[in-house]
Amino acid sequence: MEPGPPVSFDDTSVAFSYKSDAALKKANFIFSLVNHPWISALATGSVKLALTLRLPVEGLIRSTAFVHFCGGESIAKSEAAVRQLAKYGVGTILDYSVEGEKSEEGFDKTAAEIVRTIEKARQDTRSIPFSVFKVTGLASFSLLEKVHRKERLDPAEQHAYDRAFARVDRICAKAHANGVPVLIDAEETWIQDPIDAMAYAMMEKYNRTGAIVFNTYQLYRTASLGNLKDSLAEAERKNYFVGAKLVRGAYMEKERARAEAMGYESPIHPDKDATDKAFNAALEVSMDNLARMSVMCGSHNEYSNKYLTELMAKHGVSAEDSRVWFAQLYGMSDNISFNLANAGYKVAKYVPYGPVRSVMPYLLRRATENTSVAGQSSRELVMIRKELARRRSVKG
Repeated sequence: MEPGPPVSFDDTSVAFSYKSDAALKKANFIFSLVNHPWISALATGSVKLALTLRLPVEGLIRSTAFVHFCGGESIAKSEAAVRQLAKYGVGTILDYSVEGEKSEEGFDKTAAEIVRTIEKARQDTRSIPFSVFKVTGLASFSLLEKVHRKERLDPAEQHAYDRAFARVDRICAKAHANGVPVLIDAEETWIQDPIDAMAYAMMEKYNRTGAIVFNTYQLYRTASLGNLKDSLAEAERKNYFVGAKLVRGAYMEKERARAEAMGYESPIHPDKDATDKAFNAALEVSMDNLARMSVMCGSHNEYSNKYLTELMAKHGVSAEDSRVWFAQLYGMSDNISFNLANAGYKVAKYVPYGPVRSVMPYLLRRATENTSVAGQSSRELVMIRKELARRRSVKG
């Protein structure tokens, strides 16, 4: 099959084809809000206070930010979002976004829910092509931190760690048995080593005939490009496949602040240009090694997504090749997702779900991210307003 065609990310009629006029106007309101840092800070602060005081604000949140950035409060209630995306050739990655579990019972509950997302995906892998989890949903942060520091665990801690490893194994075994690839999200650098160790153990066990388990590489980390190359060399040596989800990274401010406070060298590239170069180099490494791996480009950067389509064409890789995926967050960068899907590329959206109150940490991060990332909300607004104007002209 011929490589996919060049893609333009400027066609808003394609980008927002899945949104009604009312949904588009709501998106305009949300991104207008976060585009003003002081208004965004006031709004998020008020929401945090209201939730702390147990004020009845969940209905307001549900009808605004939640409905824009989340699929629903459960797998069943996310069905409409799954079906709507599928109509336009965009897959769903059901992301159980409940955070803050600290008990063994809570970790077991989260593991069981992730298994349910795999069972749901198995019924329709075209609409739900991946599952995903964070290891901090299955294990204590402090425990992972201690393992990362290579400190000796006492018997109770070792038992807890063994249980966490068993949860990860159970999820990956389920994914393998059902043919549903599973993404292991990256987290803070000071707990990442044990997460990587688990991911590589799962790859070696379950990626014998293809990539089922994917590790995540945060390319704003100075070490990540080398880590990706090392993982490929190890997979070659042990004869298994690498699954790699490439992202720029999610904890930049926290990482830099911790490094400064604790007096160690920042693990993050010094500027965006260096991060962009590392990310695009990782795309090149991936395409050069596609015989040994599958890759997901988890990016909201237009250049990187377009660059990957060019690399695919250069290597003679079809747009429909199941080893190459593009992914963005639900409610963001629709101009990238839907134009790629419209051109025939493999695209999926991360669709968070869970009770409104439980996913608030996720929603607050989206508000902060869209306010702080240079131009993010502005780019979204330009596209949304362009489409609103186009629709008015068509009607008028």
